[in-house]
Amino acid sequence: MPRFSIIVPSHGVAGRLSQALDSVLAQSFGDLELIPVCDGPDAPAAAVAAGHAERDSRVAPVHSPPSAGLSGARNAGLRAARGAYLLFLDGDDVLVPGALARLAARLSETGDVDVLYFEHERVPWWEGEPANPAAPLLAGTPRGAFAPAEAPALTGVALPAWSAAWRRAFVTDARLRFPDGHFTDVGWSGLAGIAAERLAVLRSVVVRHRLRRQGSRLNLPGAHQHELLDQVELVLARSRAAGLPPDRARPLFGQLFEVVLRTAARPGRLPFGRRAFFRRAGSLHRAHRPAGFRTPGGSLGVQHRLLAAGAYTAFRALRGANRAAGRLPRPRLPLTRLRYALDLRRPLDENLAVFCAYWGRGYTCNPAAIHAVARRLAPWVRSVFLVEAGQEHTVPADVEYAVIGGRRYWQLLARAKYLVNNANFAEGVVKRPGSVHLQTQHGTPLKKMGVDQATYPVVAAQTGSFAKLLGRVDRWDFNLSANRHSTQTWERAFPGSYETLEYGYPRNDVYYAASPRDVVRARRALGVPDGATAVLYAPTHRDHRTGFEPGLDLEAFCEEAGEDVVVLLRAHYFYDRGVLAGGGRVIDVTAHRSAEDVCLAADALITDYSSIMFDYANLDRPIVVYADDWEVYRETRGVCFDLMAEPPGPVARTPEELARIFREGAYRSAESTRLRAAFRARFCEFDDGLAAERVVRRIFLGQPPESLPPLIPLAERLPAPAATVFVRS
Repeated sequence: MPRFSIIVPSHGVAGRLSQALDSVLAQSFGDLELIPVCDGPDAPAAAVAAGHAERDSRVAPVHSPPSAGLSGARNAGLRAARGAYLLFLDGDDVLVPGALARLAARLSETGDVDVLYFEHERVPWWEGEPANPAAPLLAGTPRGAFAPAEAPALTGVALPAWSAAWRRAFVTDARLRFPDGHFTDVGWSGLAGIAAERLAVLRSVVVRHRLRRQGSRLNLPGAHQHELLDQVELVLARSRAAGLPPDRARPLFGQLFEVVLRTAARPGRLPFGRRAFFRRAGSLHRAHRPAGFRTPGGSLGVQHRLLAAGAYTAFRALRGANRAAGRLPRPRLPLTRLRYALDLRRPLDENLAVFCAYWGRGYTCNPAAIHAVARRLAPWVRSVFLVEAGQEHTVPADVEYAVIGGRRYWQLLARAKYLVNNANFAEGVVKRPGSVHLQTQHGTPLKKMGVDQATYPVVAAQTGSFAKLLGRVDRWDFNLSANRHSTQTWERAFPGSYETLEYGYPRNDVYYAASPRDVVRARRALGVPDGATAVLYAPTHRDHRTGFEPGLDLEAFCEEAGEDVVVLLRAHYFYDRGVLAGGGRVIDVTAHRSAEDVCLAADALITDYSSIMFDYANLDRPIVVYADDWEVYRETRGVCFDLMAEPPGPVARTPEELARIFREGAYRSAESTRLRAAFRARFCEFDDGLAAERVVRRIFLGQPPESLPPLIPLAERLPAPAATVFVRS
């Protein structure tokens, strides 16, 4: 019995079928059977399949008449399959290299599971960037095999049949088959999700789905759109008959009706029978709504309520209002969307500035530093900081703020003359003539950024549309840089018509303004014992991993590095849990609001590839690079330069080597100082403590470049001293 049976329907794709079949037969894992399903022995695809069968005994074509449709073709393949696991592949899609080997390895880890879901890549037919829509759906699921109740949001409905491997014995025992008609994937995935008892996830792309120029038939107008409700009713009825617990029934119901409402809200898909579609969908909604189901927020929630009430006229009016508002703004509520469109017609407020950092994570980074100086040098400008709900506490008491997503938030964005951000404003924010958008960035790049990521599949899949990214770049008027390396990288990664301001990073000004008293205060606020050597450990995010992994046994490091060493652990901001934690000699400072205070408190830095090394170098304190997976990181994420050839200090490849560097004092040796000096000369080029003032004078005061404070030479800059310089004395 082969490990895998790959079933490939081929109707209408004879011209591309060879690529699909070749992608299977070229797999390094060869324990498989390949089942092309052709319309008949005389069909164009049959000759292609027969040619492959002559060359490879693993190919076993079967036939299914075109009238049976996609469901009939897949069911024909099911009846012929002998493999332990079933995979479905559309005839114009391909398996990525090494896919079956990864599936086999994952199944060896998890043992037999009913369904193994995996990621897939959607590739535009001509121009555009690939997307990985399955990745967010699979994120956060348990690491090993798990019961459906452990990840109730993973119902399978949102995934096509070719985004999973199905255990054949499970399919047989559950008497699963593809339901007749269109939208058969909805029916199959829903029924399988209800019946499955043991699941697993592979967070890796297996199938490359190539979109067709003419688009999917399922998105085209026609009577077949009504068949969606047949599949939904089938799944809901099976869910009720199976006694699916409410915790599982609720997400299944929500995801099914998200698909239904997507169709109902697009009148182009329903050239006739719209009211009948709406009426039947409403009846299903009322009949099958599980106990405790909470209507989602925003416009989708409004649509749910109107559907449940059978209010077709109001639903049609809402649909029309959404179309009238256009695609520009993305407020959550329909009324807010309409108000935003009206506010865009009002004059700009010449004395209003809006600031945001890290998508609203709090009052921090370059925007906060610019905000503070703007209040001093341009007090007539009303400055408002944007934060997401739950982060209001990060804003100082005397700073005006607005919560992202609310009515006031969109009103401010519509009227503000100045918009300052270290990431990007929401997709729907309109760049108005006369407004000034300043992109401050939030670090010097070591890893590939922007469109440079396109050739790195792992990160490109997470980036989304590069066309949309460049659309956001087109809103920038100014882009901030801390060194010429950044200037060149930004110009390549974010091509646009903005002006680059080589003024330094405002958040780094504090490293030259802080006093010894500020350093002591920062250490005591973090719980660093007096007389201790505080080593900041700041690893970066790994795009090829899920969740935070320290990568180092920190308690063991402290024991080996020296009796006075304590570690300040600062994970990437993606993993900020919102609480400070400490105990023993390892203090978790990830949730501390100010990265600058953490750096001031540290006597030395250990990092891998985090951009914090460029900021910390301003303090002229020891830096050690812990590069245990440099080759993997370089190949999966991509880098702008070879850090191993130009490090800011000693490089360690193993935990033992890292501890020895500190135990023997090599981290502060003459060679370490030499490496750091060269690093600072290249990457701390424009950071001299006056960056925020330059920005405010240029942007808010309109002063010409020649009147701004001149750059202080590197040799004349005086960074804040480390605690070891003055505390022990």
